[in-house]
Amino acid sequence: MEGRVWLWEHAEAQRLRSAETTRQPVSLLSHRQPKISLNDAYRIQWHGAALRVADGARVVGHKVGLTSAAIQEQFGIDQPDSGLLLDYMAVAQDRELRIGDLVAPRVEGELAFRLGADLSGACVGEKAIRDAVADTFLALEVIDSRYGFEGLALADSVADNAACGRFVLGAAVPGLVPELGGEHLTLTVDGAVAASGFGRAILGDPIRSVAWLVHRLASFGTGLRAGDVVLAGAVHASLPLGAGQTVAVGSPRLPQAVLHVA
Repeated sequence: MEGRVWLWEHAEAQRLRSAETTRQPVSLLSHRQPKISLNDAYRIQWHGAALRVADGARVVGHKVGLTSAAIQEQFGIDQPDSGLLLDYMAVAQDRELRIGDLVAPRVEGELAFRLGADLSGACVGEKAIRDAVADTFLALEVIDSRYGFEGLALADSVADNAACGRFVLGAAVPGLVPELGGEHLTLTVDGAVAASGFGRAILGDPIRSVAWLVHRLASFGTGLRAGDVVLAGAVHASLPLGAGQTVAVGSPRLPQAVLHVA
């Protein structure tokens, strides 16, 4: 029985990998397997990451999704999820994102961190997390569901690596920028303000987002490593992304992150 479960999870991961490479969405997992558990969905996610690593990708960090009320309301999901960041997802600010490489791209303005120390265990507190932050960033995340976003359920998002697509980091500010809950982020599209929000939209404080991630990973016997990038979550609802756009996110104390879309 256990072997058959493993084969099914691996097959679903292969289905998602094929959707990513062909840019053709597949039917919702939650419709085909309505009783799927979140643990099963995370195992599909990890199978998918293993497929990408086998193709030469490298894990560089994690993302926490569905952390703000605006995002949860947008997708009708009432709790966070997480996914793995792989090196090919990182887009340098002087490079263009080819929108044709994605299935259903949407963009979000976020706060992000790079860790200077390992973090693991169910008892890790916010002070330890604050002490572990080596750099603080503004970030743009391009989410991209290989199932499409219509009718998306939490299990779909989790299995599909929390809809990770691409991400852009602004220039690093060393250490943890204090009082990030009050940092006001503004997202512009072609120079016009399109969305905004405060850092506190991310679970009340973006550090709590990292704490949630550490505790969730601990339940699976793993954790975060020094050098990992963590996207803490968006401060506003996601926006559709189109070819030819220039998207930027800025805030008073952090250098902006910019994405050029081809």
